[in-house]
Amino acid sequence: MGDQSNQKIWEKIYEVSDEEIWNTRLALKNKLIDYIRKSFREDWLKNQGDPSRIVSLMEKINPNALLIGFARRFATYKRAHLLFTDLDRLAKIVNNPNYPVQFLFAGKAHPHDGGGQGLIKKIYEISRRPEFLGKIIFLENYDMKLARRLVSGVDIWMNTPTRPLEASGTSGEKALMNGVVNLSVLDGWWLEGYREGAGWALTEKRTYQNQEHQDQLDAATIYSLLENEILPLYYARNSKGYSEGWVRTIKNSISQVAPHYTMKRQLDDYYSKFYCKEAARFADLSADDNAKAKEIAAWKEQVAAVWDKIEIVSSSKDEAIAAGSIETGKEYTITHVVDEKGLDDAIGIELVAIYKDKEGKDHVYSVEPMEVVKREGNLYTFQCKHHLDNGGSFRVAYRMFPKNVNLPHRQDFCYVRWFV
Repeated sequence: MGDQSNQKIWEKIYEVSDEEIWNTRLALKNKLIDYIRKSFREDWLKNQGDPSRIVSLMEKINPNALLIGFARRFATYKRAHLLFTDLDRLAKIVNNPNYPVQFLFAGKAHPHDGGGQGLIKKIYEISRRPEFLGKIIFLENYDMKLARRLVSGVDIWMNTPTRPLEASGTSGEKALMNGVVNLSVLDGWWLEGYREGAGWALTEKRTYQNQEHQDQLDAATIYSLLENEILPLYYARNSKGYSEGWVRTIKNSISQVAPHYTMKRQLDDYYSKFYCKEAARFADLSADDNAKAKEIAAWKEQVAAVWDKIEIVSSSKDEAIAAGSIETGKEYTITHVVDEKGLDDAIGIELVAIYKDKEGKDHVYSVEPMEVVKREGNLYTFQCKHHLDNGGSFRVAYRMFPKNVNLPHRQDFCYVRWFV
């Protein structure tokens, strides 16, 4: 408990017997199913009419079926409707007698989110159709108790956000800790968390700009994963009644992904990347009556006083660069002579290559530092060699900035000047 970010400890899951992991997962599934039967029976009998249909629905919740959970805030970008893009294909999947599968949906929409409320209504109506009765189940009154049972009791946690709008996806992280396997778009936490063999992923890249076409493609990808990979793997049972491949996926998920999503790992990062560095810098700046801080402040004042006077004395470029006709694969030499006006090697220069996308927006293609190759008094000669690997239309400009080894980063003194 005191070393949760140590991946070696999590790898001990491989030493746990497959049978124990399978039985633990079954026990958690049964807790979820018992909770549903106990908590929803009375409300369903009151609100959903035909008692025989409710009894049948309760009986159809199957602990031996693959359970897939989708529970979260019903914002439209989370695409709760994605699974229902092709109802005929979905009906074939959920009614395959060899591979029983059930989907559990839960969640709430904001009171003013008509789109999210519409998704809930659509899923609820589909769940009442004969071909989906007991196969698609919507659980009302989503709360912490139900969420706890879902993230521990289902076999797969499904997340289908519109790229790149997912902020995090913390429910998937909680499911992960319970041996639940994730099936998600590579967005939010899963973009970093996904490991091959430790869950399933839809690519983070868009194929279509048209969102309806993209939804159709993503839905087809989910159907295909279910039909060809997920369900066959789950039902590849051995003589002891469990799937070794499925347990291997659970073990991979816990050992390779889980240690990176603990609070201990987050604190480790804060300490190593921020807190400890800030503490060390404070000690450095404040030592000897703040000597280093005073030195940096004086240097900044000196640079600021002459910044507008710094002069590009001369520039030497190959004719092709000067004319804007750079050949791909050819190397060019660029030289600038700068008068620093009494500063002592306080200026840096970078070459920045820029291109335009289809929409006319500028993007940085490459940034190359120029090195000081000569100094004569206040005159500094900067030089670099430049080449492009890609064809296309590029522009080149030069960025001048103050430099000092005592600055923690360039934005600490964010003067900049551009020239061509």
